[in-house]
Amino acid sequence: MTGAPAVPLLEAISEALALIRQQGAPRLPDRLPPHTPPLPSLLDQCRALQARAAADATEPLRTLHHMACSGGTLISKCLAVMPNTLLLSEVAPLSRIGLNPAKPNFLPSDMIRQLKENHRPSPREDLIEIFLAGLTALLRQTRARGERLVLRDHAHSQFCVGPDIPDYPPLHKMVAGLAPVLSVVTLRHPLDSYLSLLNNGWEHYKPAGLEEYARRYLAFLDAHAGITMLRYEDFTEDPDTVLRQICDILQLPFSPHAINTFSVIHISGDSGRSGAVIGPRSRRTVPAALAAAAETSDSYHRLCARLGYQSASSSG
Repeated sequence: MTGAPAVPLLEAISEALALIRQQGAPRLPDRLPPHTPPLPSLLDQCRALQARAAADATEPLRTLHHMACSGGTLISKCLAVMPNTLLLSEVAPLSRIGLNPAKPNFLPSDMIRQLKENHRPSPREDLIEIFLAGLTALLRQTRARGERLVLRDHAHSQFCVGPDIPDYPPLHKMVAGLAPVLSVVTLRHPLDSYLSLLNNGWEHYKPAGLEEYARRYLAFLDAHAGITMLRYEDFTEDPDTVLRQICDILQLPFSPHAINTFSVIHISGDSGRSGAVIGPRSRRTVPAALAAAAETSDSYHRLCARLGYQSASSSG
């Protein structure tokens, strides 16, 4: 091989180098900015965003419903200790309990409560919109962290406060536009829950009495028709089995340690008889007047028949 063919190439290189010296070569950075990831990392991020978008379309929102004093706090505590589960207790964006517009409470982070106590109260639709906007952000954050969100409904605010039951949708229907909703209703013998309600002084409706309470309980059941309903009494007899059922329905991971660790959880609504051991408890003493009312209340008898409980005040 001779050197003659290389001469034009050498001349071309020399000419290019001369042009670069005249015009100045563009200076490349010593290294890429720290915020610029390499190409493989960008591809991984795109795949992760795609997977997250797919998960967002199917990852459900979970709701738990029960009447007051029916064992819901205990069950909620057990769910709160399940792996990667975030439970919000007693959610009711339209609740009027505790409002005092004449002397507003100090709640600097609660915009909805401030609007309710404002001298220019917002319409119900605006409060729901604000609630759903906040819940949308929370759903996005919990999904990004791989957590499962459970909303414990405060049904008492809707069904057992004031002279009438308001006509707005229950929580599981209120949030249905944000994601698929998985729900469970837990029940307790209405006489036991009513006795606890009296003990706590929570008859927030008129006229007071077992008949009105049972009528409102029936309305609660109507509003949650079609949702799986499980008994608190069955839970206290066999908490492991019933918790597994609830976790299956809500698509939550199950931990058998929940029944031993629930007592470390502190949530609102913890008004019942305390203790770290789950088990059946005897009925509170039934006053004679209440026993007589139980015998004559039509709504109470219809409620017990609907739920499959005996209506006699002497039995559970």
